[in-house]
Parts: sequence; structure tokens; C-alpha cells
Amino acid sequence: MLELRLVQGSLLKKVMESIKDLVNDANFDCSATGFSLQAMDSSHVALVSLLLRSEGFEHYRCDRNMSMGMNIGNMSKMLKCGGNDDIVTIKADDGGDSVTFMFESPNQDKIADFEMKLMDIDSEHLGIPESEYEAIVRMPSAEFARICKDLSTIGDTVVISVTKEGVKFSTKGDIGTANIVLRQNTSVDKPEEATIIEMETPVSLTFALRYMNSFTKATPLASQVTVSLSSELPVVVEYKIAEMGYLRFYLAPKIEEDEEMNGHRAAEPQAETTKQPEKRPTTEPKTNGEPKRRVMKIDLDEDEVELKPKVATNGNNDYVEVVGSKPGNGIVKPKEEINGDEEVNDVKPGVEKETNGEAEVMDVE
Repeated sequence: MLELRLVQGSLLKKVMESIKDLVNDANFDCSATGFSLQAMDSSHVALVSLLLRSEGFEHYRCDRNMSMGMNIGNMSKMLKCGGNDDIVTIKADDGGDSVTFMFESPNQDKIADFEMKLMDIDSEHLGIPESEYEAIVRMPSAEFARICKDLSTIGDTVVISVTKEGVKFSTKGDIGTANIVLRQNTSVDKPEEATIIEMETPVSLTFALRYMNSFTKATPLASQVTVSLSSELPVVVEYKIAEMGYLRFYLAPKIEEDEEMNGHRAAEPQAETTKQPEKRPTTEPKTNGEPKRRVMKIDLDEDEVELKPKVATNGNNDYVEVVGSKPGNGIVKPKEEINGDEEVNDVKPGVEKETNGEAEVMDVE
């Protein structure tokens, strides 16, 4: 049996509001250590990872490991039925097909329960290894949300660059460009307003602002956000959930379209220079066992008399040429069709028509 009692009921409501636009259906894994979720968005570009440790619940009972498939949108609707100050209790039986959400008012004068059907969802649990990142930026979550919102009015992508001078957010679009630079600031009165930058090597990556703005919906969960960057890994945007866990978003970087276009343009001239001229066959392909006969045009001068076709052979004695009125203009025929005669009897040139001193000679069978 599973039974979870969370005093801060609004916390679970905020979590569902943060991920419902990214994830439709997901499996909630319950174990002795905590309540967790791992799911990808429909395009398999972003990954959501949620952990609520058992120590953060007022009452936590999980007799055995179990997985509950739920629609995130429907779960969010259920949680909205409770007040922000209500105590939320989640109950489910082993092997059951439903889960119960119970809401209790702080003074115990109102109790409401809602039951929701569970779903069978096929999903793979991805092992996310702990990695060391080249740059880690901790900054106010509200400031991060404001930056992503402002840049989305200019362009569709954001370039996050971390150097020794600070962290730079830049974008460009049809209407112009925008650059926002934050420098490290640890001498503030309130720790939640500090900007801390830890950098081993400079890094610069490009991400889709559409996803970044979806991540910032988790801003109400924490006053600070941690952005971890590495050139060979997805970015991690992490929001700490009080002392009981975290909500992490993983996003793969985008490849610059300009680099792709430059690569194509550089390849195009090379393709043109290496292109070989098309070679035409010197002999016509055979059809039905016999070679095609070509129609030749022979220029006749006014005082030139048409000559009778003669037979000429090549040095290899493998074909003969019926010579026209000018050398080199003739019809090539295999020797076997000549029948050993010096003159060709089956081909007689005939003048079909004359136009401006030119005659077209065609084969006449």
C-alpha cells in the first residue's frame, strides 16, 4: 500500500503546473526512498526529472516499489480542487487501478477526496549519470525567467556563453539582436539574489527559447535556479524544492543553422569542379539484335555530285563504314550484315527533301 501525506499541498500543485505543458503522460515511481518521476517531452528533446524524498513528507508509507501511470493534465486538475493551504494525502493499493487524492483544510473542518484512474504507460527509465560540468551558474530564478521571456520577443534561440567576465545571454531575429550580461555578484544582502558563476573552461551553447520558457514555469518552486553547462552534455536547469528534492530539466543544445548553411555552400563549388563531362557512347545500343541506323545530314554544294556509297573497313576488320559524299560522314554497320560484298546492297541512300542546298539522307530498307 502507498500512503503519502504532504503538509505543503501547494508544492505538489506547483510541480504539476511546471511540467504539464512538457509531459502528457508519465509513470510516478514510488519506493522507500521517495516519490519520483522521469519523462521526456513528445519530441524527445527535453527530459524532466522529479524527486521528492521520503523525509520531506509528514507521513510516508510504501510497502513495496510500485509505478503509477497518470496523465499529468488530469492530475493537475485534481490538485487544483484543493486549497493552497490544504494538506494533501495520496493513497493507492498494491495492484490497484486508481489513486485517491484527499484534501484536508488546516483546521480540519473540510475533507474532500477525489479518485483518478491509473494508466498503463510503457516507458524506459533512463539512467542519468552524475557529471562534472564546465560551467555552473546560480542566479535568481525570477531573473532567469525574465531574461528568457524578453529574449523570446526578439528571436527563437538563446546563446548562453560563460566566460571569466560573466554569463551572457544573446539572441538575434528579424527585428534585431539582444545581449544580456550578468556578472558575478555575491555581496548582496539576500542570498537568493546572488549570482554565482563557477567556470573551469569557457563554454557557449545555443538552446531553443521555447523550451527555456517552459522550464521557467517552475520559478515559483525556488528562489534560485542552477544552470549547468558543458560542451558535450545537455544543459541542466535545476530548481530545488525546499529541502525535500528537486525538479530538473535537461535540454539538448541546438546546432547553428548558419554553420550548416556554410558547410553546404563550401561543398557546392567543390562538387562543380569535380564534375566530369558526360561521355556519350560512340556506338548506338542494339535493339532486337540489330544496331540502330543513324540518319546523317550531308551538305551538298551546287556543283557537287552525289557519290555512290562505298565500303571501307577499319584496321581490326570488325566493322565497315558506308562512306557518304564527304569522308567521315557515313553509316557504321557490323561486317556480318555486308555479306562479304564490297558494296552495300541493302542500304541505298535516297534524298527525301532538299532545303537550301542541304539534303537529308535516310536509310531505305
